Amino acid sequence: IKKKNFLRKRKEIIFMKELFNTKNLVLMAVFAALGGVLMLWEFPIPFIAPGFYEMDLSEVPVLIGSFIAGPVAGVIMEAVKIIIKIMIKGTSTAYVGDFANFCIGCCFIVPASIIYKKIKTKKGALIGVCAGTVFMAVAGVVLNYFIMIPFYVKAFGTPLDGILAAGKSINPLVGNKLSFTIVCVAPFNIIKGVIDSIITFLLYKRISTFIKSIGHK
Repeated sequence: IKKKNFLRKRKEIIFMKELFNTKNLVLMAVFAALGGVLMLWEFPIPFIAPGFYEMDLSEVPVLIGSFIAGPVAGVIMEAVKIIIKIMIKGTSTAYVGDFANFCIGCCFIVPASIIYKKIKTKKGALIGVCAGTVFMAVAGVVLNYFIMIPFYVKAFGTPLDGILAAGKSINPLVGNKLSFTIVCVAPFNIIKGVIDSIITFLLYKRISTFIKSIGHK
């Protein structure tokens, strides 16, 4: 047992040293900063979800960084990205929306980077982003149903009927809070995952090649 504990601790120490080496720290800082800045530019997808749901491209640099440095680095970048956004823009949701954004982002980049770490091919990356997109869509439904919508209704006095009516104007299948999250929120996050994945596929090879050329491992 002592030998197993020693080997486990040794692996943890080696992992931490590799994760927090100078190059990885710089990489995480740069990609998290890019993500934080990209969060400032949001745009709606009006034919899918009401205009108060806006997407951004902040997951792209975090996903690229996660493919290079791994899922743990991805979670760190996701957290730093949110902190940078709050420092620049502040919060309009008493940090509840920022927390939800962090959770949804992690549900996208963690499965994607774990799968890509095990299968370092284009096929592995494709499987990873598909899995991440599904996880993100499910997380969006759960978080909106249990946290975000109730929060807006209670904290800001936003009528639930008004939220549902906005969704119904886009998709007639909306009839209650659950159907709203399924037919509006889930497709919104699926489209976000697809867009982020396509951009990542277009940029990843060039960026990873450049990083390897300066000695990153």
